[in-house]
Amino acid sequence: MYTLDQLRGFVAVAEEGHVGRAATRLQMTQPPLSRQIQRLERGIGIVLFDRTPTGVTLTPAGRVFLDEARRVLHLAAAAPLLARRVAAGTAGTIRIGFTAVSALTVLGHWIAVAAKHLPEVDLVLHEMVTHAQLDAILAGEIEVGLVRQVPQSEVLSSRLAHTDSLVLAAPRGHPLTALGRPPRLADIAHHDVVTYSPSEAWYFYELVVAAFHRAQLRPRYVQHISQIHTVLAVVNAGLGVALVPRSASALRLQNLTFLEVEDLPDDTVTLHCVWRTTHENPALTALLERVANEK
Repeated sequence: MYTLDQLRGFVAVAEEGHVGRAATRLQMTQPPLSRQIQRLERGIGIVLFDRTPTGVTLTPAGRVFLDEARRVLHLAAAAPLLARRVAAGTAGTIRIGFTAVSALTVLGHWIAVAAKHLPEVDLVLHEMVTHAQLDAILAGEIEVGLVRQVPQSEVLSSRLAHTDSLVLAAPRGHPLTALGRPPRLADIAHHDVVTYSPSEAWYFYELVVAAFHRAQLRPRYVQHISQIHTVLAVVNAGLGVALVPRSASALRLQNLTFLEVEDLPDDTVTLHCVWRTTHENPALTALLERVANEK
C-alpha cells in the first residue's frame, strides 16, 4: 500500500509545509517527491494535503496519518537494533519455572543479575513443582526450570544451582525446643511429623523418609503436604514438626522456630537449573552465563 520512502517523504512535507523545502531536506528534487506523495494518496485512498499557492497544509485525515506514519518509521528504525539485541541475547523473553523455596534463593539472584546486565530481557515467571516444570520444558512452554532432581536425558542440559541442608521447623514452646541441645532424629521420631506428598512433592518426601530410614526410625507422619510454605503454615498452627530446607527459614511465621538437627548431614538438598540442550533462545544463553559468573 505504501513504502517507507513514501512515509518519509510525507512526514518531511507535513513538517515543512512545503514540497520544495521538504525535497531540499531529503536531498532530492521536488518532482520525484511530489510523485511520491501522489502515489501515497492514491495507494491509501485519501487526500493528505490541501494544496495552496504558498505550500501545503494537512487535511484532518492527514493529521491522523502523520502520527501513525511517525510511529511506523520509528518502529522500522528500531527493528534492526532490536533484532541485533535479540540475536546477542541482550533483549527478548525468558520463561522461567521455579519451585516455591527456590524463589528465596536462586530465583532472586537470577532476577537481580538480569536487572543489572540484561535490562531489556523480560523474565516471565511460573511457579511449578519439579515434574510440571520438566513437562513444560519438553513441551516448549518454558525455557528453563529450577528443579529438585533432573532425569537422565539427552534432550535436557542441567547444572547444580544451589545446595541446602535440612533443619527442623517446630512451634515455639514445643518440647524439642527445650532440650538444651540440637535435637537428633531419634528425638524427632517421638513426635508428630508433618511431611510431604509422595506424589506432588516426592523429592522431599523421599529425602525425609530416607533420613529416618537410615537411622532405623519410624516417625508418626500426621500430614502429607505438597508445598513447603504450606508445611510451615501447618507447623506454625501447632500440628507437628517438619524437616524443611534451611532456606525456608526465611519465611518467618509468628509461632515458628528453626533448629539444627545433630545427625543430619549438610548439603543434602539440591536445586538444579535445567533447559533443553537444543534451545534457540540467545537471551537464555546470556542469562545462564551471567548467573554462572556471578555466584
